[in-house]
Amino acid sequence: MDKSRFYRSIPKVDILLEDDRIQEAIARFDRDTVMDAVREQTEFVREQIRTLDEENTLCILVDGLIPEIIRRVEKMHTPDMRPVINATGTVLHTNLGRAPISREHMARLAEVACGYSNLEYDLEAGRRGERYSHFEKLLCRITGAEAAMAVNNNASAVMLILSSMAKGGEVVVSRGELVEIGGKFRIPDVMEQSGAKLVEVGTTNKTHYSDYADAVTEETKAFLKVHTSNYRIVGFTESVGIDKLIPLGQEYDLPIIEDLGSGVLIDLSKYGLTYEPTVQDSIRKGADVVCFSGDKLLGGPQAGIIVGKKKYIDKMKRNQLTRALRIDKFTATALELVLQEYLSEENAVKKIPVLRMITRSREDVEKAAARFRRMLVRAGIKAEISLQPCESQIGGGSLPLERIPSMAVCIRPTEMTVPELETAMRHLEIPVIPRTFNDMIVMDVRTIDEDRMKIVTEELKEIL
Repeated sequence: MDKSRFYRSIPKVDILLEDDRIQEAIARFDRDTVMDAVREQTEFVREQIRTLDEENTLCILVDGLIPEIIRRVEKMHTPDMRPVINATGTVLHTNLGRAPISREHMARLAEVACGYSNLEYDLEAGRRGERYSHFEKLLCRITGAEAAMAVNNNASAVMLILSSMAKGGEVVVSRGELVEIGGKFRIPDVMEQSGAKLVEVGTTNKTHYSDYADAVTEETKAFLKVHTSNYRIVGFTESVGIDKLIPLGQEYDLPIIEDLGSGVLIDLSKYGLTYEPTVQDSIRKGADVVCFSGDKLLGGPQAGIIVGKKKYIDKMKRNQLTRALRIDKFTATALELVLQEYLSEENAVKKIPVLRMITRSREDVEKAAARFRRMLVRAGIKAEISLQPCESQIGGGSLPLERIPSMAVCIRPTEMTVPELETAMRHLEIPVIPRTFNDMIVMDVRTIDEDRMKIVTEELKEIL
């Protein structure tokens, strides 16, 4: 095959720039961006000519040069971060952004974010204020703590707490509580960064009160309890509850720190879920400092929330590390809005998307699934569409053993394969992320709002 004719068929840059489609792109965007796309695409085509030997493929590449240049330019100006529809049934899906924020809260957040705000300005006193002041009183009222603050995530919270309370000293923690969180980050490594020395006690499955007592030395600065919110050890196990550690802490005048991980502010057992220790429980039992995530069971923005005794929280606020870990105006505003809902448990369950999804009754989900199926059938989708019982999960390192009865709309396409349909769904204008099982696309309705069902129906109508 004579490749030289393909090289010669690539127009020169000045010729490409005279094309009406390229001129239109320059008018819509800017000349420099278009020039970059021209150079990148022509270089890509030359490389393909050098390496490929399929004549038809090379003809397609050369003929499609200008459309591909336009596509490159448009991609540069299209945000990569975009909304997706979560049809997996995993409520706190880490890869899909964990806790969604309600539209009502986002509207308020937009008002604050689009202009100036009193983020660090005390309107009453007319002087500099504190960004934690907007939600600190709410957290104290809800949890019963003396003081509160927040940093950018819970790993940061643990590091700040230990840096402020135990730097240069020892922290006693059960070996069975040395968890690994997402992205291969581990509690021992976070502790090391804080400047505190880790002292492991007990074994993986059993830790006794005496293990903690025997580990106390002149270098001990605190006891750390880590709630294993992202896994469970079952069988021949034993652990020491925080209420039993309190007397030991008082005896040696050592603070008790508890990392609750996912964190929760309401008793979920009354909604048919497994009991998960609440922040209020820990404070009531006597924990000196408690930290937890903002974007898990709380249902808010990503944050590491810290509550506890005022003397310790004040020390953290003065720590130089706080500046590096502080939250921004978006997080501060969103936290306040979400926490206000917790002043009424009824409002919280109704208005916070995460709580609404995990407490949604099976009957309600089944009715929604039936409506969704009818919408797809009426749209004339070329596929077998059925309803099948399934199980949702909490996800996000929360309640790992919990499975919630749910209902899924299942699609078996008649004119393409399931992998092809799943790929097409990921490349929609608003991507849909389903599960695949038993040669079917499975969409758990628990995590799909009614308005999203309409979008999915219209998009699938185009594909199928």
